[in-house]
Amino acid sequence: MRVITGSARGRRILAPAGQAVRPTSAMVKEAVFSMIAFEVPGARVLDLFAGCGQMGIEALSRGAHDCVFVDNSRESLKALRENLANTGPWKNAKVISADAVSFLQGLQGQVFDIALLDPPYHDKQLEKCLRLLVGHMSENGVILCEGDDKVQLPEQIEPFILAKKYKYGKTCIFRYQCASS
Repeated sequence: MRVITGSARGRRILAPAGQAVRPTSAMVKEAVFSMIAFEVPGARVLDLFAGCGQMGIEALSRGAHDCVFVDNSRESLKALRENLANTGPWKNAKVISADAVSFLQGLQGQVFDIALLDPPYHDKQLEKCLRLLVGHMSENGVILCEGDDKVQLPEQIEPFILAKKYKYGKTCIFRYQCASS
């Protein structure tokens, strides 16, 4: 895996060994960042279920103002910190070791413009995370969720609506945005 474009273009991103982390494919990552190309510069980004951090690092490389990376796997956090060191320096990156739900339940006063959610494919927390997250999104915010083709997500989580569902093989990307945008 490599950073696709921006200030860290071409730099390698390492994933922890084993099957615990399923990094987003290059094709899907490129498609996601094509969808939000104009929203990334200056954005406050949340990379929830960050894994090795490739999505948040891509956002930083493309000019995001800052990124909060959240994961609870020791191996993933080790790889994430290594990847930040190898692609940065990123003084505007914050790594948090926490379960996604616990992190969102404890979140106070922070607002994000872009949220990237890529939980393990058989994790049942995605809808709960969405419900907790919408109150921490900016009015023009975008939430992008990755899941397999069996994931069913609601059409609306007030005030956000499912604007579009994209399918790439067995991977689906769900784009939520505020109904008033």
